[in-house]
Amino acid sequence: MDEVKDQDQLEHYLQAYQLKSIFNEQILMHVSLAHFKQGESICTQGEASQYLYILVKGKIKVYTTSAEGKALILSFKTPLEVIGDIEYLRGIDFINTVEAVSPVSMITVHHRWLRKFGQDYAPLLNFLLDIITRKFCVKSNSMSFNLMYPVEVRLASYLLSISSDESGYLFNGQLGTVSLSDAANLIGTSYRHLNRIIQQFCADGLVERSKGGILIKNREGLRALAGRSIYE
Repeated sequence: MDEVKDQDQLEHYLQAYQLKSIFNEQILMHVSLAHFKQGESICTQGEASQYLYILVKGKIKVYTTSAEGKALILSFKTPLEVIGDIEYLRGIDFINTVEAVSPVSMITVHHRWLRKFGQDYAPLLNFLLDIITRKFCVKSNSMSFNLMYPVEVRLASYLLSISSDESGYLFNGQLGTVSLSDAANLIGTSYRHLNRIIQQFCADGLVERSKGGILIKNREGLRALAGRSIYE
């Protein structure tokens, strides 16, 4: 994490997302802007939660790790999103691991300032309530999506969620064996069946598979198939 000293840039994000209204003057004095590199961990499952993070630029992935060491991707997030809200309100360690899958900018504020100046500040509490209830709605929709739609639709949505709009390549350059396992777990299918669907997408001209990874060839075709990106 690199803390940014550019006050103008911080002010830009506060204004762009109308965040000044959720913080009082005392909290605003302790708000900072931080940059994370692609692949950098923002928080780790089980570690002490100290900061509230507000995503204002880039894309992140949220995943959990089992006691056996197996990772399961839960979702991908784009602005505006909050990380550490439940942890702050409940006073617990981070529930999941969050990683930057593109260069990311986040507004950060330490818990001690939120507790000191924001415990009874209604605009902040209403903002957190709105964010948390929205997360529950997204999770519910995602579960329904996995039950109601075929694997082809789910995979198209997944590929759109993890791909870079600028280049069409998947973040990290490739969708390897581990990533394919994660994808199969997230969308609720087997690794073998997922491979068959990818082969079909290649035959249909939607994606191209090579040694370097998977390239999206027809983004509009995937969007038409997916209908919406449920994993964001």
